[in-house]
This record gives sequence, structure tokens and C-alpha cells, in this order.
Amino acid sequence: MPETMPGTRPGLDAAAAEVAALLNGVDDGELGRPTPCPEYTVGDLLAHLMDLTLAFRDAAEKAGGPTAPPDPSAARLDPRWRVLLPARLDALAAAWRDPAAWEGETEAGGVVLPASVMGLVALDELVIHGWDLARATDQPFVCDRSTAEPLLAFLTRAAEETGGRGTEGMFGPVVPVPEDAPPLDRAVGLAGRDPAWKP
Repeated sequence: MPETMPGTRPGLDAAAAEVAALLNGVDDGELGRPTPCPEYTVGDLLAHLMDLTLAFRDAAEKAGGPTAPPDPSAARLDPRWRVLLPARLDALAAAWRDPAAWEGETEAGGVVLPASVMGLVALDELVIHGWDLARATDQPFVCDRSTAEPLLAFLTRAAEETGGRGTEGMFGPVVPVPEDAPPLDRAVGLAGRDPAWKP
């Protein structure tokens, strides 16, 4: 992935709010449904979101945290996720509003990166997994240009630097998407998703 993204400090507020808005549309009976991420069910994905919101908040605050991310599993999903996850999303977005969050180096899940890159990875996780959740539960996902464009630039650069593999280690191999497709569809493709995916 890109080593640096100078001058790029997008807000995470819109993406975090969009993910939070999806949660009331998730029925308990949908937790076993598949998602665009083949190894995750909806319940697994929610458990992953519970974990990543803490990890990337800690990264913004340079607070350290677990050296390796826990395996996402619906079996680990806190039954209070409908209350806890919105609060964690708010805290994550707030932490990255601090300009100091984007300075120096920081760590998440045992990976050390320039903070300017880590903030974009956090945005990437929110948008792509938010899109996953929306598709899996038949809900719309809105990503405004101020969020989609820096994400697309980040993923495009990752694909260029890895010979087309993009963020394969985090998501999956790049899926070709027409160059005139909306920015979110192109970002989704670069993150290894088919924008046309349906349950």
C-alpha cells in the first residue's frame, strides 16, 4: 500500500455516520447472511467493525492496542452491538479530526504505518465494509465525493505500487470496473469487490 499520501486528510465523519445509519436496518435473522467478503457473514462483519473501530481510534490517539487483530466471528459479537458500535464509530471519527492524529507513525493490529496512511486505511475499512454491510442487507450506501475521491486515489496508488494487486492483503484481488463508473464503484473494484454483487 502507499507509504505516504502527503496532504491527504479526509474526514471520517461521513463514512462513520453512513455505517451507523445501516445498523437499524440489520435484522437479527440476517446475521448469518453472506456478504461480498466471502469469508464473512453479516455477523462476522459486524464483529470486525466492532474491533476495527477500536483499533483505528487507538491508532489515531497513538494509544497502542492489541498486536494482532482478533479473528472476526459472529460468535464473538457483543449482544450490545447496536448500542456500542455507533458510539465506537463516533469516537473513531472524532479521533481522526485531530490534526495530530495524521502526524508521525502509528500502529493498528500490529502493523506500523505513517499516520497519514493509517488514516486512509481507516477510511478504506469504513467505506468498503460499510458497502459490504449495505449490500448484504439490501440497503443503500451513500458515499459523497469528498469521501470517495481520496479513497479512490489511495486505492489507485496501492494498485499501481503492487502491480495491480491493490489492497489484496486486506480485501481481495482487484476487480476490473469501467473507468467512467462512479468513484465508489471504482473504489469497490480496487478493493476486490464486484460493484454488481447481490446476496
